[in-house]
Amino acid sequence: MKIDLGEDVEKSVGELGEFGIIKLIHSLIEQQNVLLSKNVTLGIGDDAAAFRPKAGLETLVTCDSVVEGRHYLARFISPFEVGRRAMALNISDIGAMGGKPTYALVSLGLRPDTPVADIVAIYRGFFEELSPLDACIIGGNVTRTDGPLFVDITLMGEVETDKMMRRSGARPGDSVLVTGYPGQASAGLQLLLKEPSISKRVKENPLIKAYILPSHRALEGQAVAGTGLATAMIDTSDGLLGDLGHICEQSRTGVLLDLNKLPISPHLKEAALRLGLDPIQLALGQSDDYELIITCPQTAVEQIRWAISQVSNVIVTQIGQITEPVHGFRLLWPDGALEEVRPAGWDHFSETRHGPSS
Repeated sequence: MKIDLGEDVEKSVGELGEFGIIKLIHSLIEQQNVLLSKNVTLGIGDDAAAFRPKAGLETLVTCDSVVEGRHYLARFISPFEVGRRAMALNISDIGAMGGKPTYALVSLGLRPDTPVADIVAIYRGFFEELSPLDACIIGGNVTRTDGPLFVDITLMGEVETDKMMRRSGARPGDSVLVTGYPGQASAGLQLLLKEPSISKRVKENPLIKAYILPSHRALEGQAVAGTGLATAMIDTSDGLLGDLGHICEQSRTGVLLDLNKLPISPHLKEAALRLGLDPIQLALGQSDDYELIITCPQTAVEQIRWAISQVSNVIVTQIGQITEPVHGFRLLWPDGALEEVRPAGWDHFSETRHGPSS
């Protein structure tokens, strides 16, 4: 992307001022030509943006924030990566509903000493995630903060009414599937906290990369929804255990999760050994991942795998079965032990962590 903003990029936010920042952001968006969408009738420049919803489609809306020091550590992540990360987690929510992202509203909380170059880099990160999906930014806000920098995004999407996925449709007897390798990002964060110098070798470590630049599964989510065969879907932003718990709670079911079948990558096993942690607990545990948990009838498993394979090479693993609610949430451990648990996912108001929320 070609960006030529002259001397402005050498200034701080305080030097450029609020209206200078707004003009800068407007210029960045215009350079993307994103406002040429025929359904956007009014973009940045007025008191509100306007767009024309497509006939026959539901509009999805999600909102999520990324706060410096709470959701990421600035010493490990560049402004460009902050932009990508913030947008990816919102895209993930739309994808988990089976939807296609369309329009974003972005609010930034900036300190006066924030370099203008950082704003440019953050927006480049937004565009990096939105452009491949033909989605665009149509408005937003900037405000001053004397505390941590923050990014707040409202993202809209669209989906056919009968294809919209929910958490509440799982039924006893359904199979439980998960994409990819849950726990990668959480392990990456643990490595960074234990060995900060490892961040310089990010490209050599897929776990660190999974934490710094998480991948959403929006295309996979759309593919699953398109089959009409899945009964429930959610992303794993609160951790595999916590988000599967959300499905069970909303669907009023139990589940039997077979830990023998849990997909654990060689990289995760190696990191667990290095950290002195249980790889299964890492895979089940904290947030930062954006894989999909899918429930469907056993007869639909291969069709859903095939649909995902048409848009991605991500693995899809069958890890359990939905049960009657009376059986609760049970884990079958590799040694044959059966344990009933009460799953808990990410909680912003518990201990301090450095990963994103749902």
